[in-house]
Amino acid sequence: MSATAATPGRRAVSLPRIHRIHRPWRLAAEASALVIAVVVAFPLYWMVLSAFKPEGEIQSTEAHPWTLSPSLDSFRRVFEQQEFGRYFLNSLFVAGVVVIASALIAFLAATAVTRFRFTYRTTLLIMFLVAQMVPIEALTIPLFFLMRDFGQLNTLGSLILPHVAFSLPFAIWMLRGFVKAVPEALEEAAYIDGASRTRFLWQILFPLVFPGLVATSVFSFISTWNDFLFAKSFIISDTSQSTLPMALLVFFKPDENDWGGIMAASTVMTVPVLVFFVLVQRRLVSGLGGAVKD
Repeated sequence: MSATAATPGRRAVSLPRIHRIHRPWRLAAEASALVIAVVVAFPLYWMVLSAFKPEGEIQSTEAHPWTLSPSLDSFRRVFEQQEFGRYFLNSLFVAGVVVIASALIAFLAATAVTRFRFTYRTTLLIMFLVAQMVPIEALTIPLFFLMRDFGQLNTLGSLILPHVAFSLPFAIWMLRGFVKAVPEALEEAAYIDGASRTRFLWQILFPLVFPGLVATSVFSFISTWNDFLFAKSFIISDTSQSTLPMALLVFFKPDENDWGGIMAASTVMTVPVLVFFVLVQRRLVSGLGGAVKD
């Protein structure tokens, strides 16, 4: 924005545009962002391209970033797998239950640790952070014996319970900021108007922190949908309880891997994630923005 400065008896002097000084840095930042976006998107492009390539081009020693004869043979082999549809429904069920359960529990827990003061509250919050630092691989064997003792091996419950537990610490910490951002005066005004604590919780507080719930649900959905470690460890003999990542093992063969089938199955696995992102895109942006602001 241009500006002029003038005093009595003197000619107005035009000041330089401020945004011109920052324009080279802005162009450099945009170029860097474009390069990073291309680097991130290229593996996805190559996956989809390989899914549509015919078998001869996939096995060729000369790799080209295009194909002049796209084929659906890889997708046909994927959908001809007898258990593929069951795996897809199992993954959808497990991810849906984990998202809903972790969101509701995290909302109630975040409200409790923010609005109520009780003994060992700070200790509890620190334990949430410590739980985030422990790698999942280190807990797989103890969880295996735990699921065995509870009789949950070879069931979808053995996949739902661990993912809910691992999703809660991050969700509670993130939602804690959203709940804290809601002024207590609003809660007092609701009580004065005759609203009960339950009504305030679900009709006033819940809609206000809903963007945060969406943001946490995205991370829960992705980690659950792409899980392979728990599915491989806890589903041992009953393949009907397996999830979609286990379907990729069908295309890994001792003599030669079916890379076309692997890429096609991976592409099919990516579609629900993209659909989920499209459905929650606006809420996700506002939720992440609110978290940063807090």
